[in-house]
Amino acid sequence: MAPSIPFDTRQLFIGGEWRNATRGDLVPLENPSDGSLLANIARGTAVDVDAAVNAARAALDGDWGRMTATERGRVLAEIGRRVLAQADELARLEALDVGKPLKQGRADAVALARYMEFYGGAADKVHGQTLPYQAGFTALTWREPHGVTGHIVPWNYPMQIVGRSVGAALAMGNACVLKPAEEACLTVLAFARIAAEAGLPAGALNVVPGLGEEAGAALSAHPGIDHISFTGSVATGALVQAAAAANTVPVTLELGGKSPQIVFADADLDAALPFLVNAGIQNAGQTCSAASRILVERPVYEAVLARMAERYRALRVGPAMDDLDVGPVISRRQHGVVSQYLTVARDAGLRIAAQAEIVAAAPAEGYYVRPTLVADVPPEHALAQEEIFGPVQVLIPFDGEAQALRIANGTPFGLVAGVWTRDGGRQLRMARALKCGQVFVNNYGAGGGVELPFGGVKRSGHGREKGFEALYGFSTLKTVAIYHA
Repeated sequence: MAPSIPFDTRQLFIGGEWRNATRGDLVPLENPSDGSLLANIARGTAVDVDAAVNAARAALDGDWGRMTATERGRVLAEIGRRVLAQADELARLEALDVGKPLKQGRADAVALARYMEFYGGAADKVHGQTLPYQAGFTALTWREPHGVTGHIVPWNYPMQIVGRSVGAALAMGNACVLKPAEEACLTVLAFARIAAEAGLPAGALNVVPGLGEEAGAALSAHPGIDHISFTGSVATGALVQAAAAANTVPVTLELGGKSPQIVFADADLDAALPFLVNAGIQNAGQTCSAASRILVERPVYEAVLARMAERYRALRVGPAMDDLDVGPVISRRQHGVVSQYLTVARDAGLRIAAQAEIVAAAPAEGYYVRPTLVADVPPEHALAQEEIFGPVQVLIPFDGEAQALRIANGTPFGLVAGVWTRDGGRQLRMARALKCGQVFVNNYGAGGGVELPFGGVKRSGHGREKGFEALYGFSTLKTVAIYHA
């Protein structure tokens, strides 16, 4: 029997109203902990996307567009208060939908509330400038919303990614059309309900669930969209960008990574070890900024390996609602992808240093993968180059800063890196030389907090979300020169 869900999952949210998809088809939603049917969601199509874009445009011409920045901020702050009050229910939905342990789901709900609080407070604090110019002129700038923004959100962190993209877009006065992943969209639908109840005007936020190749493709190519934010795979991101290019629409892309943590011999290993493991296995490794590569200076390599292996063997893997260390991966398909990488590792004779155990009570139909630590991995091997998106970490030894940098920068990705060393000069040298969007020194934030701009370089994408930088990205700068001599 499917778990109780306190709303009808089979509808779209357009123009402040819940409605059926035009075609009426549904998409089954699985519970990754046991493979059962969790719910059915609407299968939105291009017709529904068009209706959502029109509703968003109407909101810009209506109540939402007439709101001052201060008023927008108050609405976002109220949404944040309501999200926090319902954090336990949102955590339950996220655990059921994504498969992450309850404590991780609750952390995501709290983060969503924090995004609303941050962007609510920031909404009226994005200022223009007065520019020195020719005699007889006053020149100034101000920031305006793009208009209708499209948001394509993946399944691994629905609440957090909605918070960081939709929160910033709304704060700047845009109206949003949101397409959640077909694998996990319950908390996105719940968020739309909360936002409406908090007083967000009709049409300011519209949610169109459905398949990526249908609703997602239609949103990317829609001529009424003025900006697109996409988080997901490199291949899909390229398709989104190509579709948007036909309409000369700016795109923010966050496309994943192969993020290293670099441990030098002088590092505080007691402080580093929890981060080294947790940042790789959180959400069953299905995190764009997961620390999937651990680079360790040779004098401490075996010591770090032994201590990480000990932690791995102590991990407990099981159903999301049991709130253990690691839950299932999202789907049968993802289970197959991760399992194939582990087969490649064994076939290549790589050293499997440790694996966690799946608890005996875990349903056989669930999509469980044993978190695996693979040692002595050549830097050019597929396990060290490709994003696995599962609970698999590789250890790579290095000798000195120069080699550490060559290995760390030697993948197609560049999202996040961690550096562990007590040497202050080395901390700054490494931070400057690493080719990525975020560097954490003697900590690792897996994407960092709400305040820290986040995004990548190379195949990890471009543009920034989080912090004030996101507000600039979700707005356009206008220059005004007034002649009055």
